[in-house]
Amino acid sequence: MSQPIPPSEIWSSYLDDDERDLLSGAGFGRRIGYGERPALLVIDAQRYMLGDAMLGDDELSVYPSSCRETGRSALVHIQALCEAFRRQDCPVIFTQFVLAADGSDAGIYRRKRDLLTVEGWCIEGTHGAQLVEELCSQSGDLILKKLKPSAFAGTPLLGHLIDRKVDDLVVVGGSTSNCVRATVVDAAALNFRVQVCADAVFDRIAVSHAISLFDLDRQYADVVWSSDVLAWLDGIER
Repeated sequence: MSQPIPPSEIWSSYLDDDERDLLSGAGFGRRIGYGERPALLVIDAQRYMLGDAMLGDDELSVYPSSCRETGRSALVHIQALCEAFRRQDCPVIFTQFVLAADGSDAGIYRRKRDLLTVEGWCIEGTHGAQLVEELCSQSGDLILKKLKPSAFAGTPLLGHLIDRKVDDLVVVGGSTSNCVRATVVDAAALNFRVQVCADAVFDRIAVSHAISLFDLDRQYADVVWSSDVLAWLDGIER
């Protein structure tokens, strides 16, 4: 169902009139538009990111990095996009952020944040590191493990996209201000057209989500609703 407001309403309250005039006068935020060969990139839709609503007030003690209901509400839209991309025989690619239990591969990330050696985090072999059951991959999907925020850093993602002649990336998942943002910036630097589905990305902190979407829409991508992408997919040739 179409959304009643444009995605820009997510961040509009953070801008004053002078800033709006500046953005308009400088030509920021023009539409990139869609490409011809899209792929869906699902960033870190893992249990540690999405938690478990059944735990109630205890959720963060089990899943300390959960985006809670913000993440779970995005899952419905991510599921619909996965199904639509598969129907069109377009690539569906999942990333997993997974760290060794001893932190030996965490790099600078470990200097910025504590290593959480709990079952509900992104430690290799734990339940938290797994993709959520609601988004079980299917034959033909790709799953790429990563150690950095960007899905391009240290992974074979670019080679897979080149092999499939992809020119357009639809990016969903989380978190908006971290791994989604880093991935989109890298994708734009590599000259991919990018759409970020505002209702299919999620974050732990509302202001981080809003401002990251603003920055991405201003400079690197088109921020759209998932319904916009679904309508576009219905109109492209397989």
